[in-house]
Amino acid sequence: MKTKLAIVIGMIFSAAAAAQTSEIEELKQRIDELEKRQQAVEQEKDEGGITLGGAARFQYSYEDYSDDNSDRGGDFDFDVFRLDANGKIGDLTLSAQYRWYQYMDVLHHAWVGYDFSDSHSGQIGVTQVPFGILPYASHSFFFSSNFYTGLEDDYDMGLNYKFESKRNRLDVAFYKNDEQGGIDGYVSERSDRYSYDVLGVRLEGEGTYDAPSLEVGETNTFNLRYAHTLQLDGGSVELGLSGQFGELEVDGNMDGDHWAAAVHGVINYGAWNVQLQASDYEYDIDGMEVEQMVVGAYAFYDSIPAEAITYTANIAYSLPVKMGPVTNLTFYNDYSLMTDKPGELDDTFMNVTGMAISAGALYTYVDFVVAENQPFIGGTLVGSGDTNKRVNINFGYYF
Repeated sequence: MKTKLAIVIGMIFSAAAAAQTSEIEELKQRIDELEKRQQAVEQEKDEGGITLGGAARFQYSYEDYSDDNSDRGGDFDFDVFRLDANGKIGDLTLSAQYRWYQYMDVLHHAWVGYDFSDSHSGQIGVTQVPFGILPYASHSFFFSSNFYTGLEDDYDMGLNYKFESKRNRLDVAFYKNDEQGGIDGYVSERSDRYSYDVLGVRLEGEGTYDAPSLEVGETNTFNLRYAHTLQLDGGSVELGLSGQFGELEVDGNMDGDHWAAAVHGVINYGAWNVQLQASDYEYDIDGMEVEQMVVGAYAFYDSIPAEAITYTANIAYSLPVKMGPVTNLTFYNDYSLMTDKPGELDDTFMNVTGMAISAGALYTYVDFVVAENQPFIGGTLVGSGDTNKRVNINFGYYF
């Protein structure tokens, strides 16, 4: 009896040991499988790849300077659809964006980059021009007045070098011409572009929005920007200098040049952000006294002073919230002033009080704009008009 009992107990322990061994082997196989998957992910990460994304944006606007718009109670329109491609292939970084508006489709940017080290990198292609506060000297949908002169969020064709450490950033760039290939680029309409560039000289007798009779193209432009960051308890202060100098290619035998300079400061303290910038620019054409230049963007031509000084003062407060899908509210007030224009051209000012709403993949700007002699607010930078107001709501889904 004892022998049979011992045999049964032995069989039970053997079965239990076998089962335990089986579970251990199965666990090892699962661990090996997970490790292989992780290795595959890491290998894919090292090899890189291109990620596609984009956005679709829509807009409501109420404009007190447009009788038709105000009589209708404002207008609700499609704004833009865009596609983005970003990623790495081997050691190269790639980024591109294309946009479709109701009235035009344009390349926003497209460049190839290479990281020489953790601090040194370069880009070639249509890249953002390093000037002033980056990436934007503004918080609102309308940027600052600098944008409409080509001195904020501008993109041109060239080479960029960047050195960046914890406290210092140096940008050195050379642009052969604008993103459309310059004065004789292979495009059907030079005003079909995202960012503003000088495209001509505004001659006497021409209208403010006429296509230029005397065409101009930016060429051989150098940019230098340096910024230093001071670390503070609870925040930081960035102080920076920017310089830009280039040539102008003009129809006929005339040539010219252009330059711009800026000093800026950015203060981040807790939830607060303050942006301050002063900029100066000038366009010169050999053998001519020029007061106005022609710029183009968004499928129309406009005029800007041939020289001016601009001041930017912005403040924003970021508030995390839990209101259904809404996770953050950013309240801001952006102010721009353009003065010291040539001749008797009046000053320009624009004040934007607004709120940016983050709700998952949905991002919304709610802006109230008060401005005088400001593009898209019933005026132009070379105008002499009334103070205008605009309520603007722009929202988009990003994917």
